[in-house]
Amino acid sequence: MPDKPLSITSPAGRRISRRLFVGGALAVPALLSRPLLANEPEPVDVELVLAVDVSRSVDQEEQEMQFRGYAAAFRDQRLIEGISGGPLGQIAVTMFTWSDWHIQEHLVPWMKIDGPDTAERVAQAIDAAPRRTWLYTSISGAIDFASGLFGRGYEGTRRVVDISGDGVNNSGRPLADARSEALAKGIVLNGLAVLDKTPQPWAAGLPPLDDYYRTEVIGGPGAFLMVAEGFDAFETAVKRKIIREIAAVPAPGPLVERAYA
Repeated sequence: MPDKPLSITSPAGRRISRRLFVGGALAVPALLSRPLLANEPEPVDVELVLAVDVSRSVDQEEQEMQFRGYAAAFRDQRLIEGISGGPLGQIAVTMFTWSDWHIQEHLVPWMKIDGPDTAERVAQAIDAAPRRTWLYTSISGAIDFASGLFGRGYEGTRRVVDISGDGVNNSGRPLADARSEALAKGIVLNGLAVLDKTPQPWAAGLPPLDDYYRTEVIGGPGAFLMVAEGFDAFETAVKRKIIREIAAVPAPGPLVERAYA
């Protein structure tokens, strides 16, 4: 049975080729077996940006739950197996926190994950990252900042921003403008909405957060929303979410998933 050629195109328009062999096993792609040229980005299956809300509505305990949840996700064997099963078997991840329109803190630089050891290094970087809280909630600022992080040493066949938060946009430019510009660049915006079991008084009259994220935040091919029913469900939510995001060929799934503690 002859080899079956297969090719994929990155968001930047670069064609990445590989071949499927008998039995469905993937050969090591030629582009990974040769030295990269100077300033040439390294190909990965996914460039994943983690954007974490640290506005005043997220107290110290809840913030710690978020950080622990992300670190635990990269120690999960299912996630590591998902990465290994991709066409290239590696992804690139970075993480920043966000709050006011001008406050984004890049805590974990771009790091490649291609197995348990590199996944653990990402988890340790998240563990060691400082915890700081600010004031407002600028989802538009987070999207703008995330959009500028791509193309720094890696080139993914997909570019995904994972936005976690527990409030609506209340700082910075209109969310619709930031969202539309990111989508025009081929970026997929996924959401992780955290529902507060004890809503703050100032949230009265605002739209339900899960509805807001579904209609105003997420977008792009295969975009979806994960809803954490309280911060104690965050770890479960983020594990399920990232596993779905790094899938080589994301299977059709519900637009909205929910996770419970």
